[in-house]
Amino acid sequence: MSKEITAFPPEVAEKLKTYVYRLIDPRNGETFYVGKGTGNRVFAHIREQVDAGDPTTKLRRIRDIHLAGFEVAHVIHRHGLDDQTAFEVEAALMDAYPGLTNLTGGLGNAEFGAMHALEIVRRYAAEPAQFQHRALLISVNRSAADASLYEATRFAWKISAAKARQAEVILATLQGMIVGAFVADAWLEATTENFPGRDTVPGRIGFVGTDAPDEIKRMYLGKRVPDEYRRPGAANPVKYTWR
Repeated sequence: MSKEITAFPPEVAEKLKTYVYRLIDPRNGETFYVGKGTGNRVFAHIREQVDAGDPTTKLRRIRDIHLAGFEVAHVIHRHGLDDQTAFEVEAALMDAYPGLTNLTGGLGNAEFGAMHALEIVRRYAAEPAQFQHRALLISVNRSAADASLYEATRFAWKISAAKARQAEVILATLQGMIVGAFVADAWLEATTENFPGRDTVPGRIGFVGTDAPDEIKRMYLGKRVPDEYRRPGAANPVKYTWR
């Protein structure tokens, strides 16, 4: 059998079930993407047939590799998995390989990802928040280190603008703890015109606003997000506290 294949034979794909894979840059051996899938998902990624119109860092990396005359390397890290186990393996690998080009964290990384023991104690010992406002919870786990907390919280989310405008306060959360509170003056399409210095992100919105009043901050900052809003396996970084 050839050492290089471009697709799994059908009988092999069936036995693989759901698998977790890593994409590797052959020029430096760096893992730059972790994903999960079935069938020939890994090969579709390598051939740029997944999200081909999305100019993400991942696809730019793949195209750079191809332009340099190389092929993307890959490892099927685990296979024969059910979906839930695959999500957990994917999340653990995302923790293990910093600097990935994945746009979002692994399922459960926001609440159950890598933490110092002291962070875990603080989180579970903290008093749970009691929401007295229509609060929009936004997890900033993957973006807080790249910008100010306000910038990390306000841009750019795939949510309903009509519902977002009902929020009385926007609460930034970091690994299950409330770390910031803001009030939106306006929710706008995530375009460069509305948010100078940011690239346009089609289909998403962001807000322009200010820090919440001190009395609101005292109600929520340092509190733990209640368990009902931290279900394991919940991938959406945005949650509403009202219906």
